[in-house]
Amino acid sequence: MAHTISYTDTYPKAPLFTRMVEGFANWIDTFAENHPRLRAVKALQALSDTQLAERGIKREEIVHHVFRDTFYR
Repeated sequence: MAHTISYTDTYPKAPLFTRMVEGFANWIDTFAENHPRLRAVKALQALSDTQLAERGIKREEIVHHVFRDTFYR
């Protein structure tokens, strides 16, 4: 009498290269979202237009203000 076991992986893994690329992309996203400058942009975007005006910033200039010393000289 022969016994057979058929095992099917219910969660098949993606190819190694695909998993590596996805892992790298996730790392980049995590790094970017936790960067202090991006947090500063989000904090300024959460302010009202009146609060921004008190700081001398227009809503469309938030990114320019946060990155003024690196990209916008």
